[in-house]
Amino acid sequence: MFARLLIVAALSGAMSATAMAEPAGERRVYKQVEGRELSLYVFKPADWHAEELRPAVVFYHGGGWTGGAPGQFTQHAKYLAERGLVCFEIEYRLLSKSDNSPPVTCTQDAKSAMRWIRSHCQEFGVDPARIAAGGGSAGGHLAAFVGTVDGGDATTDDLSISAKANAMLLFNPVYDNGPGGWGTERVGVRYQEFSPLHNLSADDPPSIVFLGTEDKLIPVSAAEKFRDKSREVGVESELHTYDGQPHGFFNVSKDKGRWYRETLAASDRFLAKLGWLSGPPTIAESPELQTK
Repeated sequence: MFARLLIVAALSGAMSATAMAEPAGERRVYKQVEGRELSLYVFKPADWHAEELRPAVVFYHGGGWTGGAPGQFTQHAKYLAERGLVCFEIEYRLLSKSDNSPPVTCTQDAKSAMRWIRSHCQEFGVDPARIAAGGGSAGGHLAAFVGTVDGGDATTDDLSISAKANAMLLFNPVYDNGPGGWGTERVGVRYQEFSPLHNLSADDPPSIVFLGTEDKLIPVSAAEKFRDKSREVGVESELHTYDGQPHGFFNVSKDKGRWYRETLAASDRFLAKLGWLSGPPTIAESPELQTK
């Protein structure tokens, strides 16, 4: 129990003040469950028109499934909206720190949000065939989950609408939940239900993964295994490692935004390779972060 609490604390500690910031997008309710509303926050390009069909990115925050809040990826969403995408930050139900329950509600909400967005594509001017999932740490797990895992749906979801992402932007994701991976104490023998690594198949979307070599929670070997297994089933997966960087290094507040800029520029190039963006990244990969 003590070891589990230390791991959860480490995950929560990796969340910066930015990660806990209030989301800045337009608030919409995508689900009502257990007597509460779950919200998402929408970021649109300045020249947005509903008649267009733009790519989109859906972001899930980190926090060990027990903490965090929408707002972690606000700067990412603003930048990508400036580049022409529609972006969303998702609120999902958090687990209790006092028990070992598996992240059933988290994964259900992650899929519900994707389905809600896809069912409202016409309203948001989004191409339903170009919706990426992005996230960090436990949010990276949810982003990978909606890209790779069949099942785990809420009973209230309309299963005729796909919850599957069309691309994945994964920032130190906890996507190996099998024996020896992160989250094993929660999922136990049910890891096949939750672990993206153990659900990779040929119909999964391409991914880009960012990981620090000094991440104490996600070993580089796990990321290499995900990349290699993805390619074995015919799915492209990029792995970008950063020497000496710890868990959560990509957050906008770390090292004056250096790694935020570098990983976001790489995400931009990845999306351009998919044909979702055109031209080089417009974010400056310079020593000082410029925020708007």
